[in-house]
Amino acid sequence: MATFDIPFSVLDLAPVASDSTETIALRNSIDLARETERLGYHRYWVAEHHNMPGIASSAPAVLLAHLAMATSTLRVGSGGVMLPNHPPLVVAEQFGMLEALHPGRVDLGIGRAPGTDQVTARALRRSTGPLSADDFPEQLAELANYFTGRDRRGVTAVPALGNQPALWLLGSSSYSAQVAGMLGLPFAFAHHFSAENTLPALALYRERFRPSEVLSEPYAMVAASVICADDDATAREMAQPGALQFLQLRKGTPGRMPTPAETAAYPYTDLDRLMIDERLDSQVIGGPETVRAGVADLLTATAADELMITTNVYDHADRVRSYELLAKTRA
Repeated sequence: MATFDIPFSVLDLAPVASDSTETIALRNSIDLARETERLGYHRYWVAEHHNMPGIASSAPAVLLAHLAMATSTLRVGSGGVMLPNHPPLVVAEQFGMLEALHPGRVDLGIGRAPGTDQVTARALRRSTGPLSADDFPEQLAELANYFTGRDRRGVTAVPALGNQPALWLLGSSSYSAQVAGMLGLPFAFAHHFSAENTLPALALYRERFRPSEVLSEPYAMVAASVICADDDATAREMAQPGALQFLQLRKGTPGRMPTPAETAAYPYTDLDRLMIDERLDSQVIGGPETVRAGVADLLTATAADELMITTNVYDHADRVRSYELLAKTRA
């Protein structure tokens, strides 16, 4: 029987159900943070998404302030802040303030994609210029300099200076893996939506890693979709609304998490079912023993130093229960 001696953490998308509200979704996030802290999870990250009706976490820094106040030991962080959407100075001020308020508990996970469609990304940037990731290294350096006081223009980010959160790079491809390695930063890979790129990206991160003031050796966290229920059939059923929501996103019609009744009534095509099956095959879904084996296989394949779990299901009680059952698999 597999046992796991690495940290388990949480990635929360603050899902909004079709028969619910954003207020309830955000309250559920606070409740889940409290419950997963009690269960021994190590960190709790929230994602940045825009123009997506089914995800309430559009402003990670605001939500993290509430999560940190509702907990006492759990690390809280962004998974992540999409740097192209924001002036680095603003990000430094926001996360410097979080770190000043909650010393030693804040992670700043940075991504290089906008996390939304092109029109919304331009609205965020208040610019009609072309969107490009080519500026990412320069933006990242500017952000880091605000925390260390190395900004050469004489700009002081208050209270970022002297209040630096733990900086992470996020990725779903090889680009961020290489940057994280060369800068000697911890790296979090989005296996939950880019499973085919996981092993190549992690190999590249470890190959390119250079020791830094932050890390002497690579530290890789893998974010995976896991749904655990009392038995395999129940878990598979719980996974269906999230799979349909993902299908709708892929079709360019993002929406709220459908109810089980809406999921059952949806007019699936053969191609739809193929896409859903492919989606579910990349996830770990089942009863406790099935999930234990699936997590063990994933950790063996990736040699991850930490596992971050996202559980996207319709019912909040089922989501809490999934994290509870998963925590018990560690024994």
